[in-house]
Amino acid sequence: MTVGGVRGPGARGAEVMVAEARKAFWVMVGVLAVIWIAQVINWADGYRLSYEFGTRARDIGSLPTILTAPLLHFSWSHIEGNSGPLFIFGFLSAYRGVRKFLGVTALIVVGSGLGAWLTESPNSVGAGASGVVFGYFGYVIVRGVFDRHGIDIVVGMVMALCFAYEFTVIVPGTPGVSWQAHLFGFVAGIVGGWVFRDRRPGSSARVGPSSPVVPTVPLADPTQSSG
Repeated sequence: MTVGGVRGPGARGAEVMVAEARKAFWVMVGVLAVIWIAQVINWADGYRLSYEFGTRARDIGSLPTILTAPLLHFSWSHIEGNSGPLFIFGFLSAYRGVRKFLGVTALIVVGSGLGAWLTESPNSVGAGASGVVFGYFGYVIVRGVFDRHGIDIVVGMVMALCFAYEFTVIVPGTPGVSWQAHLFGFVAGIVGGWVFRDRRPGSSARVGPSSPVVPTVPLADPTQSSG
């Protein structure tokens, strides 16, 4: 609202949110551009990158690949299936602040990748952005509750209802799917909602005019006591 040519706090807050949403949009466009460029190179090389920089369970030398595996896929259908949800949940995770989003993303990537590295079958190779997708999914669902933002609570409920079928691949049973990466990513997203929640300053205790005040009177001789 503008009063006497001066914008009120509500208008400034809306402008900040729009600016952050614009940043979030372009950040996710950039992310998708990176994984699609990687896919073209990977496809041209016979998907060798996915096997070299994908995550091999409990292989110490492969541990750093938990950072590269989300950028790589095993087929065109694999990347196509991940791209839409990645953009949607990534944007919804980022639109309230890109800086916070980067912290949440780091937590999800490490949590999902490390969980898969510890629990997947030996000699398996994991790659793909789906663990990150599930991390953003979990974060979007709980963020409104932790931040106490009504609109985000509604967004989380709508996303949970619209994508409820996604929960079928965070439990064992789907052949060829790393449910471990999905599950640990989802849990990491929930943890991220708590770790990166908005912290409001607590109200400090105040002494009102009617508060009782007890004076302190020093003894004349501190070595004496009444008997």
